[in-house]
Amino acid sequence: MKYTQLGRTGLKVSRLVLGTMNFGPQTDEADSHAIMDAAQASGINYFDTANVYGWGENKGRTEEIIGTWFAQGGGRRDKTVLATKVYGNMAGDGDVWPNHDRLSAVNIRRAVDASLKRLQTDYIDIYQFHHIDRRTPFEEIWQAIEVLVQQGKILYAGSSNFPGYKIAQANETAARHGRVGLVSEQCLYNLAERRAEMEVIPAAQEYGLGVIPWSPLHGGLLGGVLKKEAEGKRRKDGRSASALENTKVRDQVQAYEDLLDKHGIEPGEAALAWLLTRPGVTGPIVGPRTAEQLDSALRAVELELGEDVLASLDEIFPGPGPSPEAFAW
Repeated sequence: MKYTQLGRTGLKVSRLVLGTMNFGPQTDEADSHAIMDAAQASGINYFDTANVYGWGENKGRTEEIIGTWFAQGGGRRDKTVLATKVYGNMAGDGDVWPNHDRLSAVNIRRAVDASLKRLQTDYIDIYQFHHIDRRTPFEEIWQAIEVLVQQGKILYAGSSNFPGYKIAQANETAARHGRVGLVSEQCLYNLAERRAEMEVIPAAQEYGLGVIPWSPLHGGLLGGVLKKEAEGKRRKDGRSASALENTKVRDQVQAYEDLLDKHGIEPGEAALAWLLTRPGVTGPIVGPRTAEQLDSALRAVELELGEDVLASLDEIFPGPGPSPEAFAW
């Protein structure tokens, strides 16, 4: 496994991030534990989750699965850089009360204690805001975070799904109060969705945030979907299926798969390897449902894409270009 610094921090993290969103909803506890063991054995030290994972009436279940894995001991927690998120409403269905969601100081305090209990740990390495909160000023958010840092409950704060101007606003507010601010940003970023290159990634680089792309295969669209479809191995629903109804998208994906087939490269591995070449990217989040999917992701770390392949990928999936040139002169 290869490692890098998380943004401007002294924290070393693996170039693949283990996403756990499937743990519970699609992967049972025993298999989830096996995947985490395999990931850690391979050198992945950065695990990502969120308090709402498990979804619906099972919100929090994913954190519980990670917690029972930590409880097995063997240095599991000590070797893990643990990231979770706060924002979504964690009240039971039909029992939605005010102040049980978003980023108010009261909800941050409530949410972190609940996550620590489910995760069976006494601290979280990176506590992330799952979305922007237009109602809560950053002065209040940073005050709440500073208390948690002083209490030893969290070490760093990160963001997810923040636009560039909110990254700037968050860190300028933190700097005025002598606080560290955001150290990472999780954003939707992959070959088929490159709008983050306009504002989000430049802002992250300017303020020293590590960029953690989520959905690196764009819901399976970049994982060899057309070949799987032809072989009857792909579901006919989901994000990739609806995207393929667009003729332009289907043609792009066909050209993508044809290119990689010519070079003997697996599409899913190429999509991850491409992200690892992008400026500012710390490492993409991979969310394996099976051990085989984890093995494929690990191969991507060692895959080096030639300049001719990279140039062809840019032709098939052109990025928007930097801002403001992307939309102005």
